[in-house]
Amino acid sequence: MNFDLPDLRAFVAVAKLGSFRAAAEELHISQPALSRRIEKLEGALGVRLFNRTTRKIDMTTVGREFSHRANELLDGLELSLMGIRDVATHVSGEVTIACIPSAVRYFLPAILKAYHERYPQILVRVIDQGANEVISTLLRNEADFGLNYIGTQEPDLEFAPLIKEPFVLACRVEHPLAHKKKVTWADLTAYEYMSVTKDSANRFLLDLALSNHAKRPRWYCEAQHVSTLVGLVEAGMGIAAVPRLSMPPDGHPILVSVPLVDPLITRTVGLVRRRGRSLSPAAQPLYDQMAALKQKPGRGRRA
Repeated sequence: MNFDLPDLRAFVAVAKLGSFRAAAEELHISQPALSRRIEKLEGALGVRLFNRTTRKIDMTTVGREFSHRANELLDGLELSLMGIRDVATHVSGEVTIACIPSAVRYFLPAILKAYHERYPQILVRVIDQGANEVISTLLRNEADFGLNYIGTQEPDLEFAPLIKEPFVLACRVEHPLAHKKKVTWADLTAYEYMSVTKDSANRFLLDLALSNHAKRPRWYCEAQHVSTLVGLVEAGMGIAAVPRLSMPPDGHPILVSVPLVDPLITRTVGLVRRRGRSLSPAAQPLYDQMAALKQKPGRGRRA
């Protein structure tokens, strides 16, 4: 039927107060606007709800009957809205996320914790794997959606950007470069440097950006995943260039992130999902929660 909630509230107010003027004041709208809502409701129902005269208004027989139904409907709606949080705690199911390891340790936990508090009965499965493997997992329909920094070129996938993050220098707090405001790639050549392997899409981004750079560091140790590389830095094995999301917030007792420039290299992390396919009831709220974190232009996480 062609009427909505404000029309129903207008009818209930007039029926309760017996006056268009009093009902309009209670709803904080003009009398003409109130009259239009009542007329719209009557037109949708195909009946008259009020008998109007210059002195007073009376409900019709149908109006009195509809008044009881309308009040029950509004009361039920209010109870439903009040109990929506309780309903959420009983929603069950499972959701699977394919996620690059560099975003798992410090970025994802707070998001998953908030989701679990709202939907404690839903099982969350995190598949942490390299960027290329995340794409393959999504194409095989083995995850509901993914968190990745590649995927824009895949015709069967949708990529929704969230955060543009820089690569930073990862080092221990006692390292000579730890207290610099920023360092260049040339500065890294004097120290024990580590890198991800050629199988990593992060390595491809770095090699491409540094292809014409004369002074770039040479590495003595390789790891497949950025998260492993950060662990090696924490253990005191050397320094590394890693995405900012893979590092802890400022104030960590062991690790420090230093802005890395000349050149500044960035990557864009976003949500990836199958094109044209709806998410499950369990996956959609988590996807929406993460999509709401989209970085505003000109703002970012401090490096």
